[in-house]
Amino acid sequence: MDWSSGEYPEKLVIAMKNFDTVYSAWDGEDLVGLICVMDDGIMNAYIHYLLVKPDYQLKGIGKQLVKRVTDYYKDYLRIVVICLTENVKFYEYCGFGLEEDKRALFITDLEN
Repeated sequence: MDWSSGEYPEKLVIAMKNFDTVYSAWDGEDLVGLICVMDDGIMNAYIHYLLVKPDYQLKGIGKQLVKRVTDYYKDYLRIVVICLTENVKFYEYCGFGLEEDKRALFITDLEN
């Protein structure tokens, strides 16, 4: 799987252990997808990673992982996802919507 955090495997291992919720998809012993969520325990849940191996994309795995998260957090006030512009349509297909009066802001410096 190719994503920027993968360049920092030691940090990534710690991060994965600290997520509140992780669901995975397997083909035998091969990890083919995962979704990781952080939450505040009652109101807000944040999808941080949704990863599906390229050979397994467009087979419903990502949508099923998102559904497991939305089912699990159904009583929360909101589930938030920040994604690349190219992935917006996928999340809209899963029920997420853009809000005109809100924007995501970032400080991105994985070196520190």
